[in-house]
Amino acid sequence: MSQNTEQMPVSLYRAAQVRELDRRLIAAGTPGVVLMQRAAHAAWRTLRRHWPTVGCVTVLAGQGNNAGDGYLLAVLAQRAGWRVKVLAVGDPRRLRGDAAAAAEEARVAGVVCQDWRNTSSLDGVLVDALLGTGLSGDVRAPYIDAISAINASGRPVLALDVPSGLCADTGRALGLAVKASVTVTFIGMKIGLLTGEGPALAGECVFDDLQADPAILEQVPAAAQRLASVTLQALPARSPTAHKGRFGHLLVLGGDRGTGGAALLSAEAALRCGAGMVSLATRPEHIAAALARRPEIMTLGVDSTYRLHALGEVADVLVAGPGLGVAPWGRALLSLAASRAVPQLWDADALNLLAEGLLQLPAGAVITPHPGEAGRLLGWSTAEVQADRPRAVLALAQRYNCVALLKGAGTLIADAQGRLALCDHGHPAMAGPGLGDVLAGVIGALLAQGLSPFDAASLGCWLHARAGERLGREGRGLAASELIPLVRRLLEEHSPCLS
Repeated sequence: MSQNTEQMPVSLYRAAQVRELDRRLIAAGTPGVVLMQRAAHAAWRTLRRHWPTVGCVTVLAGQGNNAGDGYLLAVLAQRAGWRVKVLAVGDPRRLRGDAAAAAEEARVAGVVCQDWRNTSSLDGVLVDALLGTGLSGDVRAPYIDAISAINASGRPVLALDVPSGLCADTGRALGLAVKASVTVTFIGMKIGLLTGEGPALAGECVFDDLQADPAILEQVPAAAQRLASVTLQALPARSPTAHKGRFGHLLVLGGDRGTGGAALLSAEAALRCGAGMVSLATRPEHIAAALARRPEIMTLGVDSTYRLHALGEVADVLVAGPGLGVAPWGRALLSLAASRAVPQLWDADALNLLAEGLLQLPAGAVITPHPGEAGRLLGWSTAEVQADRPRAVLALAQRYNCVALLKGAGTLIADAQGRLALCDHGHPAMAGPGLGDVLAGVIGALLAQGLSPFDAASLGCWLHARAGERLGREGRGLAASELIPLVRRLLEEHSPCLS
């Protein structure tokens, strides 16, 4: 995402919650038409800031309050000397209340208003004022045709509140959605703008609270919290008398034949993020490579779990799954992990084995599935997971009594008590091998240093995503190991070792 997300609000809402906030603001004395005017001014400021020299705008207006925002934006552009037209999708005579008043104001101001089907071109910046957050099912005619025309136009698009067709709660496109260049959203930040298909459809997000009374905004609890430096837990500074025994002994279980690198990436990430001691239990043939790359990691070659039991007993934190495989060797290692009552993170093949139902996840563990793994754990299809990512991650946390981290655009983190967080950092260049193994090691290191499972998952995800975002700007071909030194530096910025 191109915007400075650290400047955006940390509270995230569902559409019904924002409508309730809107209702409470009106009940407290701010007329609806005033909120609509403020929304139009916020949209006009955004339009001028992004496209100051275009001088032409086409507003596509629907039937609700979202259309009212668009009509008033057209009035502002007309008064500024821009070429303006409003294309009505649906019958403007069906507008009611504040939206009808806004349309009449546009007519009186001399704004050209016509049926959208009677125009041969879409000119200048296109303003999506079609549907807003009120859509409950898939987009239908005539809106689906208008959205298709917007997306095919090649013109820059400013969406008001949310791109039409995007579910503000889930980040799912409801059949078809506008692909916006910029979205200006009002009163409360919608969770669907930041997860699933939301980031790709919304483009750059701009937030305006419409001068809402903060005391009223606090009356409706947020649905989720956006991860940001001001809300994330920090590691405490280390005492001058610190020693390695105070910062946990972390054991990585994984690296079957052919996948030893996955387990080594996790172990190296854990070491570089401050775990006091790091051990790696892997196939014997991986020992030489592991010692050559990172001799600080204590490495045990395991042919059977008999040799592993003593090490498993002294480890404070377990990371299970990177390169583990689903053969008997990996199953045996995971059975050992399942028997230990220590903080744990399960990833990759550990999750595939968990989905078989033959092992029980220790209470309070962290799991880090991608959507396919999440689907197997829930008995859902991948498409069902992606259709409602917030619901999926909460279901995982509750079903397995754990902290669940659902990877993907707009990574989500939930616990069994219903707490929900979202990470809006990251980069498409992170779509490559080994990134999840590094994430597992980072979170494991934070667990080893005393953070709670939810706090460790949240901070680890944020550090990992910010590192990937920064390195991703250099282009594709990002190697997972490149993240580790940058994650270490970012962790030090957030949690200085010395006070």
